[in-house]
Amino acid sequence: MSGALTPETLEELLGDPADPANPFGYAAAVAHDEANASPERLNEVLRDTGFHLNYLPERWGGTFRTFDRSLTLVRAAARRDVRIMPGTMFSIIAATCLQLHGTTEQQERVARILRDGGAVAFALTEADHGSDLLAGQVRLDPDGLLHGEKWLVGNGLRAQAVYVVARTGARGPGAFTSFLLDLTDGSVDDDDLTRLPAPPITGMRGIDLATLRFDALAVPWDAQVGKEGEGLDVAIRAQQAVRLMSMAGSLGIADTALRLTLGFTAERRFGRTALSATPYAAREVATASAALLAADAVALSAARGVHVVPEAFSVWGPAAKHLVAEATEDALRHCGTVLATRSVLREQAPGDGVFQKLQRDSAVVRVIDASPYANLRSYSGQLPTLLTTTDTPAPETLRRVFALDAELPPYEPGRLDLIARGVDPVLGGLPTVAGPARAALDDDTSDLVARLAEAVAGLPHEAEAARRPGAEPNALADLAERYAWLHGAAACVHLWWANRERPLYGGAPGATGWLRATLAYLLARADGTDPRRNGPHLLPALDVLAALRERDELFTATPVRLAATPQEAADAHA
Repeated sequence: MSGALTPETLEELLGDPADPANPFGYAAAVAHDEANASPERLNEVLRDTGFHLNYLPERWGGTFRTFDRSLTLVRAAARRDVRIMPGTMFSIIAATCLQLHGTTEQQERVARILRDGGAVAFALTEADHGSDLLAGQVRLDPDGLLHGEKWLVGNGLRAQAVYVVARTGARGPGAFTSFLLDLTDGSVDDDDLTRLPAPPITGMRGIDLATLRFDALAVPWDAQVGKEGEGLDVAIRAQQAVRLMSMAGSLGIADTALRLTLGFTAERRFGRTALSATPYAAREVATASAALLAADAVALSAARGVHVVPEAFSVWGPAAKHLVAEATEDALRHCGTVLATRSVLREQAPGDGVFQKLQRDSAVVRVIDASPYANLRSYSGQLPTLLTTTDTPAPETLRRVFALDAELPPYEPGRLDLIARGVDPVLGGLPTVAGPARAALDDDTSDLVARLAEAVAGLPHEAEAARRPGAEPNALADLAERYAWLHGAAACVHLWWANRERPLYGGAPGATGWLRATLAYLLARADGTDPRRNGPHLLPALDVLAALRERDELFTATPVRLAATPQEAADAHA
């Protein structure tokens, strides 16, 4: 394909997914899923377009520019079938690790594999330990022989190279070192490496997940990546970039679920009334719509923020991942309530029965790079210190993150850190924005911003209480979850304020309906209450998504034109 790949050109190439005859549509996705087969033809076409290059830096021969661009591009493909992620995107974590501490030769080797459409597996977790990474037992002995098994290794069956984190010391984070095993140059004895299919998973059926068994495998002397003892440190830092791309998968799933549900409610009659006009269905779909809009705003903000303040992403990244994954699950649940029986049918249902696949796929995306609790635990311990920081971010920092016309600085993975440094720019910058924003907003939305500001002001006290002797055992985890929802709500306020003179989500410049709906949804989630209790505040989200669907646009902040239906295509050529 000539020219830069964009979501619109990708949409044009892949066609309308609702067309049953489309080999890249919902019907094909369901058929592959039923056969436990990955969508190989779709992956091949994506590789032919250079889709797999959009996360590789230009110096590696890639086309990566910014994470917000890549997020939207991946989402456009994932709305058809999220299983494109393994075939085209799973190598991002190994690539990021190599960027952080690989030699020039190692980077060139990996870049060549990935440019050619190959895969580099990332082997970190083990079946007996899961997210308890410090308990890992795969080890390199003093003779340079690798022993043990890595579990659920993405692309482990087809990978041309494996980045493996192995124990080289006794205890603690410094007991792990990374190695790059090239499986194509004869330096690794295949007899000492066994690749087995991982146990089947309920969603994302047919993807390449493997168990890698190392049976005294001799590791070449030049395979070590970086310094001894820094393997776990680098792997955890690199996962911050992975979380951004996993959000694209969640958003693609949620987009399809809402699009199918909106179409169903518009066509389905309940007596003489369209289902969409009945109060109960409207409230359910409005709640799902608000969840999707919130997830989109948070993911977009994070994808821009990692360019500007990557030092904050040991907290910002997992908080955004948690919100987007949980909001997607929420959206699917409310859509499923409206679709009812048709949400579980494998045939003769909207989208050729794809909804039940979306539910299963979403459950996998939710846990595949970290379980919800492991995700919360990864940053909960940082909150008491982070929330007591009194510094405020520079206005220019906030503008560069949230103003969608602001140019982003180059992404610098080397600035990612294990501990957030300085102030949280999102919550720390809220006091400077909340007052002016309230003065410019309607009364209902202004009141929601006031509630948000009050809740954020109380977080330091909640953090202090969570650390007191005798505190409830889950207090820090609960604080981390509440933080994620409030952090997301603050991101929505910043996004509206920084772009109030430009149209967002298909509305007029400064339109507040989407903001009111997302704040009502997020504040309810932060308080642990049912968002449906804020039903009237949520209804504008339904209007926003219905209008975007009518215009055939992606459910995101800035316009992305979707593929034409077969009839629209025929009319255009008539």
